[in-house]
Amino acid sequence: MTGHGVSPGLACAPLARMTPPVVTDPDEAPGDNPGHEVQRVRQALAAVAAQLSTIAAGGTAGAILEAGAAMASDPALVQAAAHHIGRGMPTAHSLSLAIDAYCAQLEEAGGYMAERAADLRDIRNRAVALLMDVPMPGIPRPGHPFILAAEDLSPADTAQLAGSDVVGLLTEKGGPTGHTAILARSLALPAVVGCPQAAALPDGTPVLLDGRAGTVEAHPSPQRRRQALEEARTRTQPRTKGPGRTADQHAVALLTNIGTPADALRAAQADNEGVGLFRTEFLFLDRREPPTLEEQIQAYSQVLTSFEGRTVTVRTLDAGSDKPLPFLQLPREDNPALGLRGLRTATLRPGILETQLKALVTAQRRTGARMRVMAPMVSTAEEAAHFAGLARSHGVQTVGIMIEVPSAALAADRLLQHVDFASIGTNDLAQYTLAADRTSHALSHLLDPWQPALLNLVAKVCGAAEALGRHVGVCGEAAADPLLAPVLAGLGVSSLSMAAPAVAAVRDALAQLALEQCRSLAAAVLDAAEPAAARATAQEMGEAFRAAAHDREGL
Repeated sequence: MTGHGVSPGLACAPLARMTPPVVTDPDEAPGDNPGHEVQRVRQALAAVAAQLSTIAAGGTAGAILEAGAAMASDPALVQAAAHHIGRGMPTAHSLSLAIDAYCAQLEEAGGYMAERAADLRDIRNRAVALLMDVPMPGIPRPGHPFILAAEDLSPADTAQLAGSDVVGLLTEKGGPTGHTAILARSLALPAVVGCPQAAALPDGTPVLLDGRAGTVEAHPSPQRRRQALEEARTRTQPRTKGPGRTADQHAVALLTNIGTPADALRAAQADNEGVGLFRTEFLFLDRREPPTLEEQIQAYSQVLTSFEGRTVTVRTLDAGSDKPLPFLQLPREDNPALGLRGLRTATLRPGILETQLKALVTAQRRTGARMRVMAPMVSTAEEAAHFAGLARSHGVQTVGIMIEVPSAALAADRLLQHVDFASIGTNDLAQYTLAADRTSHALSHLLDPWQPALLNLVAKVCGAAEALGRHVGVCGEAAADPLLAPVLAGLGVSSLSMAAPAVAAVRDALAQLALEQCRSLAAAVLDAAEPAAARATAQEMGEAFRAAAHDREGL
């Protein structure tokens, strides 16, 4: 069976399925006292909010889970459930109906809003279990290592995998840029998502899962298991340490992506060269008022201090109508993925960005850290120039932009004249280039980072950057692919930023090839007709280059 290999590594263990959610019964007898039943709903949702906040405090997916806790605390859920209770419906079923209605609205909105529907269903399942006094759906505890199988995983479920007996993840839905993929990489758990055939595998089935190749083998023979595990052991032993370098010492900086101060503390202990993407949304999500200047200064100072001596690249607030922040008071949009988000929100609420820039510069001065600041969703040279002028007027010394939309990539020669560097967000660039919603399971194959159209845009940005003497990095999920890393280096990418556990494999992959070989790989991949051919070309040429080097060493 095949799916999307989204987190490298090999796992061989029995399969165990997620505990299924409870199904409510519309014919169950309603409570005698509607007011009491409404209070029970309120208490169940409050308990779920507290549970999600507790899980978030552990650090993994903190911002996502805190947003879920805020959703569970929304009084609108209680009010909607109370409406059904008042009509004589059973309590648990009333809450299920209320939340399902909100989920339908979110899915109709599409984009990021549709993605939040899965989080809301997780809240429903947890609260209903409390109301019905049954075991809460979640990760099974068989008492031995196992591969966790599910239709999909909520952020709360995925965040609790650390320290469990789970050695691999297998989901029927999901894509390479979803929550499960991102969190699996941060936990260094082998994972395959978007594998609908997995639904046919019963509990206890021995499974061999390859998170790099995206393959799943049921009932592998003992010989096949030994062979696969030996291959995995060989390829996962780090061969190199320190800064990223090709075999002939061409520098490709290896950086990490972080989203919270807790992420920063963990990533700072790893062998990397700094932060290529610090997502600042954790301070802003689901708040009624924006964080104060001093709140931001303290949070940014904590992150900058963690990476003393290394560069931290900060992305200014990437929010808008597709990531709703109540205090922004932005208008409702029919197509939020193409609406007011990222830098565009500053056209209506410039004070939010100006306060953030002031906080960042103050934090840098207090800590003496090395910091770069970049804006998301920059589409035109005019926007690049405006942001660069604003950032520099506040004291930012190194200013950059995100390349996430085709217009920015196609006009990179103009945009880069106004800034010091660029970072390519391949997740969004793929979404907009292929017209494929990042949250759509049906279109996940279009979001393959090996898409020739996407890589040609990366090449165009790198060409413009080289002509102007600018650095350009990649901070999307493509940066974590060891097979793709030499191709990106050959295209001219000067830094790769990824989840911390992915750095070692990418470092080793770069160290095995000289820059000219990387360039040859890149040229061949750009000529490929489709992603599978591009990937196969890189694999075959890379193996040939490595074999030739091995032969020379033998001589």
